[in-house]
Amino acid sequence: MPDLDVREGLATLGPDMVRLRDLLETRWLAWAAGCGAAPMLFPPLMRVEDLERFDYFRNFPHLPLLVSHLRPERLADVAKAGLPGGEAKTDDLTPAGWALPSAACYNIYLHLAGTDLEAARYVTTVATCFRNEERYDGLRRLHGFTMREIVCIGTRDEVQDHLRAFKTKVTAFGERLGLGLMVEAGNDPFYQPQSGRAVLQQLFPQKEELLYDGTLAIASFNFHRNFFGERCRIRAADGQPAFSGCVAFGIERWLHALLAHHGSPEAAAEALAE
Repeated sequence: MPDLDVREGLATLGPDMVRLRDLLETRWLAWAAGCGAAPMLFPPLMRVEDLERFDYFRNFPHLPLLVSHLRPERLADVAKAGLPGGEAKTDDLTPAGWALPSAACYNIYLHLAGTDLEAARYVTTVATCFRNEERYDGLRRLHGFTMREIVCIGTRDEVQDHLRAFKTKVTAFGERLGLGLMVEAGNDPFYQPQSGRAVLQQLFPQKEELLYDGTLAIASFNFHRNFFGERCRIRAADGQPAFSGCVAFGIERWLHALLAHHGSPEAAAEALAE
């Protein structure tokens, strides 16, 4: 049984790779517990109308994968003939009211919509995320991938303290593993420079990435300012729209970095267990 199989941007992990993934998750969950982050899981689909609240489709029209279903009047024909060519045509489908998530944290802000916080709120979640890409490249860039996030929602100072603490923690972790990570200002590949809305100034005005091999972002530290607090009507303890920030880990990208550096899942697991 192959321990890793990647085809068309979709990865299958065998037992040794799953063990390695679990070791990473154990470490990140311990960090999340250490800052009091409540573990949460959200539905695998998001409503298009919820993403519209964040101007998502105007800013990232190239990114989302939308979900539809067969029109009732087409069911009998499809049951008889299937879908020749392996594709559903536009006329076969209803309008898409759902989207596959491209990041793990959006649902946290939607879940807290209308909340007045008495203190900073910390949440961790993991999600299978999907992004429409021009190309796919092993575990480095996938059609469907897994993202772990540790999020802080509160005042500006609380969020910035959260991000600073995790930047130190994650950087030291990478050094101990010998990965040679470097921190750079974020250069989001999903941002379209020609967009007049300049979304990164609104959604991610401050983003740092932790790079493996100088090119691959395996973690990021994102300061959203009070964008999500305003859009979701979340108020911090000071009565102002809440600020938010997240630490995000691309799990498959960490697996790639560990395999590239240590040579095998077994050797990488030994390094993680030290």
